[in-house]
Amino acid sequence: MDALNLPAFDCKLTEIDGKGYIFDLLRRKHVRLTPEEWVRQHVVNLLIEHYRYPKALIRSEGGLSLNKTLKRTDLMVFDRAGDPYLLVECKAPQITLSQAVFDQVSRYNHIHKAPYVVVTNGLTHYCCQVCHVNQTIEFLDDFPAFAG
Repeated sequence: MDALNLPAFDCKLTEIDGKGYIFDLLRRKHVRLTPEEWVRQHVVNLLIEHYRYPKALIRSEGGLSLNKTLKRTDLMVFDRAGDPYLLVECKAPQITLSQAVFDQVSRYNHIHKAPYVVVTNGLTHYCCQVCHVNQTIEFLDDFPAFAG
């Protein structure tokens, strides 16, 4: 897998039927190792180990209904009250973080209304604070600290 612009960690990799798998700390099982999953697991590690987000408040691959279609958020962090706090959209490293990617995460956050959104391909990260009342977005220099 590609080197990322995220801290390396001791990930548990295995091979099953000739295919790579990585242990997902949140789902507590091995999942298929794809470039996007590689990025997601690095972001999970970053949030837990470097920003001290509680593991119990992070959900991977959560479902939502958007225009009568089932979609999945890559990562959602909740505050201690159970409200969405941080929505993370992960892309594979070779995917350009285009306007279409921001449109996708905006549609998801229109439902969730998280105050923070991150879009990353593991190499480039965009962190934003969203004010749903004023409908404004402020780009941040870093991932938001957990304040929950």
